[in-house]
Amino acid sequence: MFPDNLTRAEAQARSRLLRTSRYAVEVDLSGAGLPDPVREFVSTTTIAFTGLGTGSTHLDLIASSVRSATLDGVALDPAGFAESRLPLEVTPGEHELTVVAVCRYSRSGQGLHRFVDPVDDRTYLYTQFESSDARRVYGCFEQPDLKARFTISVVAPAPWVVVSNGHALEREPAGEGFDRHRFSETAPISTYLTALVAGDYVSVSSSYAAVAGELPMSIYCRASLLEHLDADEIFRITTDGFDVFEDRFAFPYPFGKYDQVFVPEYNAGAMENVGCVTFRDEYIFRSRVTAASRSRRQDTILHELSHMWFGDLVTMRWWDDLWLKESFATWASNFAVSELAPDQTAVWARFLHGFKTNAYRGDQLPSTHPVAADIPDLEAVESNFDQITYAKGGSVLVQLVGYVGRETFLAGLRTYFAEHAFGNTSLDDLLRALEEASGRDLGAWSAQWLEQPGVNLLALELGTEDGRITSAALRQSAHPSWPTLRDHRVVVGLYRRDGDTLTRSDRVEVEVSGELTEVPALVGRPLPDLLLTNDEDLTYSKVRLDAHSTRTALAALPGLADPLSRAVGWQALWDATRDAELPGAAHLDLVLRGLAHESDLTVVNNLLGQAAAVVGSYTPLSTRTATATSWQQGLRALLQAAAAGSDHQLALARAYVGSARDPECADEVEGWLHGRGVPAGLEVDQDLRWAVVSRLAGLGRADAALIAAEERSDGSVTGQERAAGARAARPTAEAKAEAWRLAVDEDTIPNAQQSAICLGFWQRQQDEVLAPYVERYLQLAEDISASRGVWATKGVALRKSALRNLFPWPTDQQPFLQRLDGWLADAEIAPSVRRIILERRDETVRALACQQVEAA
Repeated sequence: MFPDNLTRAEAQARSRLLRTSRYAVEVDLSGAGLPDPVREFVSTTTIAFTGLGTGSTHLDLIASSVRSATLDGVALDPAGFAESRLPLEVTPGEHELTVVAVCRYSRSGQGLHRFVDPVDDRTYLYTQFESSDARRVYGCFEQPDLKARFTISVVAPAPWVVVSNGHALEREPAGEGFDRHRFSETAPISTYLTALVAGDYVSVSSSYAAVAGELPMSIYCRASLLEHLDADEIFRITTDGFDVFEDRFAFPYPFGKYDQVFVPEYNAGAMENVGCVTFRDEYIFRSRVTAASRSRRQDTILHELSHMWFGDLVTMRWWDDLWLKESFATWASNFAVSELAPDQTAVWARFLHGFKTNAYRGDQLPSTHPVAADIPDLEAVESNFDQITYAKGGSVLVQLVGYVGRETFLAGLRTYFAEHAFGNTSLDDLLRALEEASGRDLGAWSAQWLEQPGVNLLALELGTEDGRITSAALRQSAHPSWPTLRDHRVVVGLYRRDGDTLTRSDRVEVEVSGELTEVPALVGRPLPDLLLTNDEDLTYSKVRLDAHSTRTALAALPGLADPLSRAVGWQALWDATRDAELPGAAHLDLVLRGLAHESDLTVVNNLLGQAAAVVGSYTPLSTRTATATSWQQGLRALLQAAAAGSDHQLALARAYVGSARDPECADEVEGWLHGRGVPAGLEVDQDLRWAVVSRLAGLGRADAALIAAEERSDGSVTGQERAAGARAARPTAEAKAEAWRLAVDEDTIPNAQQSAICLGFWQRQQDEVLAPYVERYLQLAEDISASRGVWATKGVALRKSALRNLFPWPTDQQPFLQRLDGWLADAEIAPSVRRIILERRDETVRALACQQVEAA
C-alpha cells in the first residue's frame, strides 16, 4: 500500500554516512516551459552536506522527472532516478548536491496541494509533508534526524501571497506576470516541517510580546471565507497559549514569527510546520456551531503551538518516537486549557470524554501497539497516527504528571528543551531528564505504560452482610493478547444517594499492583449506594462497577455534581455496554435522562454519538426498529424542551436529524428546509440544511434535483463535498454505481470529495442495493494492497479513506463476517491494509456480541 517506502535501517545507515547542514530550495510555480502548468511545477534544490565515510546512498524524490543533477559540479545521470530515489556515492568531506526536478501538484492533500475555489475561481496552494512528502516538492534526505537550515524562494504569479517558514525578505520581478519571493534562513529543522503556502490568500495580522521580543503573527485564509474569520478569538487563543508555554517551559519561542493558515481540502486537523502552521479551514465556521466545536478548535490551535517545542525545537530521531511529539502535544494543549480555565475539573472531564474514551477504544483494537512503538519503515508510520499515539499517550502523560508532581514534571521538560534544542531525541533522553528532576527511576513506569500495549480493567469485588462491607478487593485483568498488569494509583469514591442526587461521603486511595489488591479501608463500612473506582480519574484503566453500584448509576448518575467523577461514571457504563455486559437499552435510557444535566457540549456530543452507535449497531435486529423509534421520540422531546437558541438545542437538532427514520420524523425535518415547524430559536443555516438533505437522501426522499439545487444555493467547495456525499447516500443502483466509480475508479477526484462519498455510501436499510459491494470491497482491498490501476498513484489518505469508510456494514452482519473471515484466511494483502480491515472487523464482532446480550 506504500510504494515509496524507506526503512529505519536505511535511514540509520544514511545518518552514519552523511550529515546535512543547509538546503537552498526554489519552487517555480510559473509553469514556464511545462506542457501542463496546472498539473506540474519545477523545483531546484541545492543541499550542502558532509560525508562522514565512503558509501552508497540516495536522494529522496517523488517527481515526474529529473531534469538535471550534479554532485560537486559533476553531472549525475538523470536516468538513474527510479522508484523515488536518485542514487549517490558519498565520500568523506564537504559536498554540494543540486537537483532540478519536475514535480506534480497534488489533489490528495499530500505534497503541494492545488485548489481552485468554486466561489470565485481563485487559486490556493499549500504543502503537507508529514511524514515523508517533502520529497514530492523538492529532492531531500527525507528523515527527521537529518536536520538542516533552509533557505526557500518561490516564483509565483505577481498577485499571489506567498508564505513559508522564514520571514519574507524580498520580492522581485521574475518574468512577465511573476515575482520571486525570498525567505530568511530557518534554524535547523527537519524536512517534514518545511512549508510553502501560495495563492490568493487574504490575511489579518497582529503581534505578541514574546520573551525574545515582539513576535509578528498573521492568520491567512481564502478570500471567500474572510467574512467568517473570527481572527480576534484565534489570536486570543494563540497569545494565551504563548503565555502558558513560554512561562512553563522556560524556553522562548525560537522561530521568529508565527503564521496560521487555514487551507481547503485538508486531510488532518492541522500541521505544525515551523512558523507556518496549516489548519483545515472547516475551523473557520460558516454556520453556527456549539461550544464543543470552539473547544475542539482551541485544542487544535494549542496542540500545534505546543509542537513548536515538542517536535519542532526538539524532534524525534526516527518515527519510533512519534509519540514524543504527538502524545506531548495532546497533553500540552489540555494542560494549557486547564491553566487558563476557572474550573480545571471540567477541563479534565472534557478530556476524558473527548480523548480518553477514544484511547480506550483504540487500545482494545487488534491493531493496538505500545505508545513508544516499533516503526520499521514509513508504511508503519502512516498506520500509527492513531488514538494510541495521540490520546493514550496524552492520557498516560497526565498520569505521569500526577506521579512525579506538576512542578517536577515541568522542571524535567525545561532540562529536556535546554539540552536538546534544535536536535533529535528518543525515549531515553526524555526519561533521563525527568528522572534527574524527580529523583525517581522511571524505567519500570515506562516499561508498563509506554512499552506495552493494552488497557487494564479494574473491578471492585465486595463481600457484604447486613448492609456492611465484609471484604473488598480490586481485581485487575487484561486482554489475553496484551496481558500486562500495571501499577495504578486510584481513588474509590463512596457516594450516598438522596433521591436523584449522589453525594460523595468519603474517598479511599488505593495503590493497585498485580491481579488482586485488598482494600481494607472499605471493610466494616456501611455499603454505599455507589462505589466509584478511579474517581478523580487518576489512572488510565477501564472500570467495571459492581452490580449494586451499576443499578445506582443507571438510576441517578446525572445527579452526581462533580463533572469529572460523573464522566468516570459515564465511561464505566459505556465500557460495560461496549463489552456486552450492559444492555444497550439501559444505556440509551440513561443518556436520554442525563443529557439535560450536562452543560459541556463536548460531553453532550460524546453521549449522543455513543447512543447512536447503540441504536444503529448494538441493538438486535428484532427490536432495532422499535429502539430507533424510541430514540427519535426521546430526542424530539429533549429538543422541544431545550432553551431556544441554546447550544443544547443545536446539538439535539443535529442528532434528531441524524436519527430520522420514520416518515413522520422525516416529514418534520424536511419541513425545516421550507421554514415549517422549526423549533423556536433554531436557525436552519447552511450546515444544518446539508444535514437534513443528506439524511433525506439516505432515506430516498432527496432526489438528484433537490441535491443539485442545494449545491447551487451553497456555491462553496463545502457544498460540493456535501452534495457528493448526499448523492452517494441515495438508495438507487445508479447512485451507488456512480459513487463507487468516483471514489474507487476515478483518479482525479480530490481527497475531501472522495472522503464525503465514502462516508455517505454505506447507509442503513439499503441492503439490497448495496449487496454487490461486499465482493467489490474485497477486490478493492486487494487492488489497494497491490497498488493496481489508479491505486498505483493515489495517495495514502485516499487509500485509507476508501478502506475504512467503504467497509461493508449490512443490517445482518453475521453472514458478512463469515465471508470476510474466509477471505482474510486466503488473501495476500499488505499489513497496513489488513490492519484497517481487522479494525473494522473488530467493530463488527463487538456489535454482534452487544446484540446478543440485548436479545438475552
